[in-house]
Amino acid sequence: MSSMRPHSAYGLDHHGIYNPNNVFWTLNTPLLYQQAIRRFEGHLAHLGPLVVRTGQYTGRSPRDKFIVEEAGSCNDIAWGSVNQPISEERFKIVHARLMAYLQGRDLFVQDCFVGADPTYRMPIRVITESAWASLFARNLFVQANDEELKVHVPEFTVIQAPGFQAIPEIDGTRSEVFIMLNFKQKMVIIGGTQYAGEIKKSIFSVMNYLLPKQGVLPMHCSANYGPGGDVAIFFGLSGTGKTTLSTDPQRVLIGDDEHAWSDSGIFNLEGGCYAKTIRLSRTAEPEIYEACRRFGTILENVGYNTMNGRIDLDDDSLTENTRAAYPISHIPSATRKGVGGHPNNIVMLTADAFGVLPPISRLTSEQAMYHFLSGYTAKVAGTERGLTEPQATFSACFGEPFMIWRPSVYAHMLAERIERHKANVWLVNTGWSGGPYGVGSRIKIAYTRAMINAALSGDLDHVAYRRDEIFNLNVPMSCPNVPVDVLDPRSTWADPAAYDAQAHKLANMFAHNFEKYARDVDQAVIESGPRLAVA
Repeated sequence: MSSMRPHSAYGLDHHGIYNPNNVFWTLNTPLLYQQAIRRFEGHLAHLGPLVVRTGQYTGRSPRDKFIVEEAGSCNDIAWGSVNQPISEERFKIVHARLMAYLQGRDLFVQDCFVGADPTYRMPIRVITESAWASLFARNLFVQANDEELKVHVPEFTVIQAPGFQAIPEIDGTRSEVFIMLNFKQKMVIIGGTQYAGEIKKSIFSVMNYLLPKQGVLPMHCSANYGPGGDVAIFFGLSGTGKTTLSTDPQRVLIGDDEHAWSDSGIFNLEGGCYAKTIRLSRTAEPEIYEACRRFGTILENVGYNTMNGRIDLDDDSLTENTRAAYPISHIPSATRKGVGGHPNNIVMLTADAFGVLPPISRLTSEQAMYHFLSGYTAKVAGTERGLTEPQATFSACFGEPFMIWRPSVYAHMLAERIERHKANVWLVNTGWSGGPYGVGSRIKIAYTRAMINAALSGDLDHVAYRRDEIFNLNVPMSCPNVPVDVLDPRSTWADPAAYDAQAHKLANMFAHNFEKYARDVDQAVIESGPRLAVA
């Protein structure tokens, strides 16, 4: 059995798949809904979203990602704990067992694209065991039309088979879960986990390798533009507000997570959004909130009442990492074109749980490189077992798990573009004030929006700045619609000496973390960072 829609003549045998049972070729959303519900893969919730469970794994498994070590790419890759090598022979063995596993099984194929700019768009294929994972791929990537499907030949293919598990003692994996990227065979194979985010992030990793070869900078960021066409991009790790702050009804959303910057401007790598939903507010995040209540949206591990079919976005009983995957067309303020000009403003978001970073600072080009390489945010107590106080997290380029080249490669590309296009760069803290997590309070999102609006509109070009001597940052002394004391975190602490101690502690963490990049950057970049406290 297959869908009636046209599909590529490029068969599954090209991937080593033979004798499957039913193959469902690029089904559309309602047909995938039918299959998912018929197969008991999920529940249809009130107003139409599809609620699914991902089982044991409710987030990515970064320690289970491997890259095949082969001659064509091995000298380019920054090998280490992020990019772990696996031999061609071991990949071949796992792939062969996976192909045997897929025989006689129903498979869902989505032929689509990654990249909104036709110049750099790459055809991809996603093959899954489940209908809902196929819908995930359909939502998150750029859909192909009927004519494009007829001639679609994938440049890269993802095969996701959660029911197939690795054997660590044979396959050299850490667990039964594996995500293996093979640049020679242009293939990603995923097993042992149902978490669909592995699909999108594996392709993002692929683009992080391929695009710099074409002189294009891939970025883990969201993007939007204003009424005058001014583009802003937002870097940030999970939980810093990247999706929330870029989804602004007053601006046009280009995309919420993955973009690239070419000589023509920026473009979305995806065709959809993958937003965190835990405790979403109808007031603070109205467009994302409504997207969670629409047909076509997948809700991963969101609370669901089987008696009345209603969802509960406050329910964290399964995980804090509840997610919504929806096409970007679900956001009324979004553009379907997925492209924009060169950024006028670059915002680097951090959620500082130590409560000491200024809520907004203007960065020099050297500082932009420093903080891009640092990629700082903080985990809070209670989010992980044994975590009793804030823990600094440094993730290079605000997305180190997805970077293939050395981080400095991306940082130098960003610095060159900032200089060439005279972009303003801002460091925005969406974390705590008045004390660390557990003592202080989260900076109000209304204040953060006001600060970002002032930065993007140029209002912060005409105010006085002070120098933060510990973090070596230029901080505005006033901002429309933001209380003055909010702009000076030290003044919000009951004990200024305690603030100083905490701030010096974090500054030292920055300095020690940056030591590994010292040989890749100029001395001016090193000196632009926080000051190392003298013992």
